[in-house]
Amino acid sequence: MKDVELKEVDQAKQLMTRENNGCVKVTVPDNTGVKYGLSKDELIQIAGTTGWIRTRWALLVLFWLGWVGMLAGAIVIIVQAPRCKPIPEMNWWNKGLLYKISDVSAFSDNGLKGVEEKLDYLSQMKVKGLVLGPIHTVQADRPDTPNLTLINSKVGTENELKSLLEQAHKKGISIVLNLTPNYEKPKNVTTVAEKIREACAYWLTKGFDGIFLSDLKDIAESHYWPSIQVVFNQTDNTKKVALMGSVTGPVDEVSLLLNRSGVDLLLTDPADLTESGVTQAQVIQKLYSGHLQTSLGWRLRGRSLGSPAVRLFHTLLFTLPGTPVFSAGDEVGLKAGEKLQTMWDLENPVEATNATAKHTVCLPLIQTLQEERIAVRDFFKALSDLKGKERSLLHGEYVSLYSSATSLAFLRLWDQSERFVTAVNWGNDSVTMKLTNSDLPAQAQVRLTTDAVNLAVDSKVSVEKLELGPKQAVLLSYPYPG
Repeated sequence: MKDVELKEVDQAKQLMTRENNGCVKVTVPDNTGVKYGLSKDELIQIAGTTGWIRTRWALLVLFWLGWVGMLAGAIVIIVQAPRCKPIPEMNWWNKGLLYKISDVSAFSDNGLKGVEEKLDYLSQMKVKGLVLGPIHTVQADRPDTPNLTLINSKVGTENELKSLLEQAHKKGISIVLNLTPNYEKPKNVTTVAEKIREACAYWLTKGFDGIFLSDLKDIAESHYWPSIQVVFNQTDNTKKVALMGSVTGPVDEVSLLLNRSGVDLLLTDPADLTESGVTQAQVIQKLYSGHLQTSLGWRLRGRSLGSPAVRLFHTLLFTLPGTPVFSAGDEVGLKAGEKLQTMWDLENPVEATNATAKHTVCLPLIQTLQEERIAVRDFFKALSDLKGKERSLLHGEYVSLYSSATSLAFLRLWDQSERFVTAVNWGNDSVTMKLTNSDLPAQAQVRLTTDAVNLAVDSKVSVEKLELGPKQAVLLSYPYPG
C-alpha cells in the first residue's frame, strides 16, 4: 500500500513542479483527441438538408399565422364593442346645484363678508353656483327707479363683493347676481328694462358669472328683451356667462316662455304635493321632451313641508333632468318664517351642560329637532354628491315608470353608465309600484332612502314589485346590463 501511495505522489509531482521564483507550473494534459459539438462546416452542411428547411418554413408560417390571427381578433373586438355615446355639451350650471341667498343680511350678520365666510360650507354641500341678492338699492317711495348698480350699504361694500367673487371662484363656485328690479314692491319690470340692460353690462364686467331675473314673463315679452340678450353675447369672458330667470304658471306657458326667451336656464316649480302624481309625470315629461334639459331648473315651492317631508322633494329635484335650485335653509328643512341662524346653530348642538334655563324644559325636543335636521342635511349632501358625479343623473335620459294619485317613479340612464330609479310616495298610505321596462333588472340596490327600516341602504329590493311606505322616498341603482 505504501508503494502505491508513493507512486501517486510522484505522478502529482510530475504534473506540478515549483519554479525558482516560487510560482507553480501546471502541466495541462493534451486532450486534442476529444471532440465537442459540430464544426461550422458541419452545421452549414446539416442546415441545408431538406428536413431542416421544411422545419424552418413551418415555424415561419406558424408565426405569421398567429400574428395575423391576433390582429384580426383585436379588430373584431373593437368593431363589436359598443361605442360610447358622446357627452352632450354642458355648462357650469348643469354640473350641480344652484344655491339662492335672497336676503344676504338674514343669511349672515356680516353681509357679503359673512357669505364669504360660509364658502367652505357651500363647497361641502357641492354647490356649483350661488344666486346672490338682490343687493342693489330700492327707494321705498320710488319703487320704479331702483339704482341697479349701487350696492345696498346694509349688505356690504364693493370691496367686500370683489373679495367674495375672487374667493368663490378659487373654490370653483360661480356667482349669479339677482337683478330683479323692484323686489320690495313688485311693479311692471318693463318700466326699468333699459336700466336692467345697463346693469347687466356693468355687473358682468365686475366678474359675475350670470344674471338672474325673477318673474321673467313680462320683461321677456317686451321690446327691450333682445337688447338685454345682446349684452350676454358680447362679453369677453372666457367662461360662459348665463342669463337666468324664473316663472310660475301652467306648463304650456312655461314651455312657451322657454322657447321664446332663449334664456340659458329657466327655473320653474315641480307640481306640488296636492296634485296627482299622474299630473306631475305629465308635466315633467312635457318639459323634458320639448326642451334641452340643460335649460331646465327646478326649485322648491315654498317652505311648508318641514324637515322630514322635505327629503322627498330633495330626492325629486336632485334626480329630475335639469338643474336643482335651492334656497338657503332648504338643505336642513327650515319652514317659512324660521330664521336662517337656526341652520348655523346646528354646528353647536344644545347640550345639557350649556343649556339655558329657557331651554332646559324643552331640551329633549330641541336635541331631537337638531338631530333630525342634521340627518336631513346629510341626506341632501349625499344626493348632491351623486348628482355631481353620476352621468345618468347629470345628463341621462328620463323614462317615466309609474305614477298614481300620490306617487311617482322614473328611470335615469345614460349609455353604459350606472342606472338610477327614483320612487317617491307622498301619500298617507303605502303603495306597491309595478315597475316595468326592458332595461330594468329583477333587483336593484338601495343607494339612498328615507325608510331605513324596510329599505336599508345597500340592500337588494325587487324592482318589479317595489313597496314604498307613506311619506317615503328611495333611490335605487343597478349597473349597465350590457
